[in-house]
Amino acid sequence: MNTKLLKNYAKLIVRVGANVQKGQDVLIYAELDQPRFVEYVVSEAYKAKAKSVKVRWSHSPIDKIVYKKESLSSLSHVEKWVIERAKHYVETLPAVIFLLSEDPDALKGVDQTKMAKISQATYPILKPYYDQKENKYQWCIAGVPGPAWAKKVFPSLSKGQAMKKLWEAILFTSRALEGDPIENWREHNANLKRRSDHLNSLKLKSLHYTSANGTNLKVGLLPNVRWLAGGEKTLGSEVYFNPNIPTEECFTTPKKGEAEGVVYSTKPLSYQGQLIENFHLVFKEGKVVEVHAEKNEELLKQMVEMDPYASYLGEVALVPFDSPINNSGILFWNTLYDENASCHLALGAGFTNCVIDYHKYTKE
Repeated sequence: MNTKLLKNYAKLIVRVGANVQKGQDVLIYAELDQPRFVEYVVSEAYKAKAKSVKVRWSHSPIDKIVYKKESLSSLSHVEKWVIERAKHYVETLPAVIFLLSEDPDALKGVDQTKMAKISQATYPILKPYYDQKENKYQWCIAGVPGPAWAKKVFPSLSKGQAMKKLWEAILFTSRALEGDPIENWREHNANLKRRSDHLNSLKLKSLHYTSANGTNLKVGLLPNVRWLAGGEKTLGSEVYFNPNIPTEECFTTPKKGEAEGVVYSTKPLSYQGQLIENFHLVFKEGKVVEVHAEKNEELLKQMVEMDPYASYLGEVALVPFDSPINNSGILFWNTLYDENASCHLALGAGFTNCVIDYHKYTKE
């Protein structure tokens, strides 16, 4: 792939995505698929005057072995150093960059009940530290091709051709294939803000989703929420950043307890290294009361039953039909991309920053 394009993409992720600040620590999460591109990101972060840049490498095949071979009790134990690291991140608030490249089927064959129990055991221990950081630091999720992912998206091509094709698709949907990516995103963010401002001016009380596939869902909205889109600002330091590259959505947090009807999927959902396909959810009084899926229905049930909040909506998002991702006609098998091809919903915790003056409220 053209080196200049890749370096421009790395610059986009660092400068517009995470918007790394002078003297700030940077933390990069990456698989082993694209070490050269990770080098570009590290180099760009230092050009942005980062104090330090750390890369936390992972490798999905190793993760799979660990989940299969290590005991539930061992995997459910949170070491002291992990807690100390979480405390350190609360104190230092590093900019965080997630580079996604893993195989959509990476954890196929892993006991999903075991994985759910691990999350249920470890998440409550680390959640207080996540809460302390929330909205106070910049983060960005962006994609880079991995060979298994590329072959999943383009199964008829050779590995090399599939990787090239996926790079082109990622750069195109990220507005980094032509022109100046940073200038492209200034214009894109301005357009997204105009849309979210318009939605806020409507003072909507509810949304009604309907579709030819059978979707018929009404969702209530809180009176004191706002629609957000594109970039956002950190609490306190007011640093503007873009958490998702790409993004096409305007989103907000719905009112708990007010969702009635059924919603059918139009694309698969990648969750814990497996794909949930052709599924639908039934809502009553805001809660998912019924789930069905042609593939990995049990995994979907586990996701919905993970904790008391997992069966409620946390996000509603509106996405235009005319967008680079939808226009590409590509099924990416990756939620970051596929969710930006159509209007979508998300289960679980809502976005506190969608509530007007959210910093004046407690979590409760």
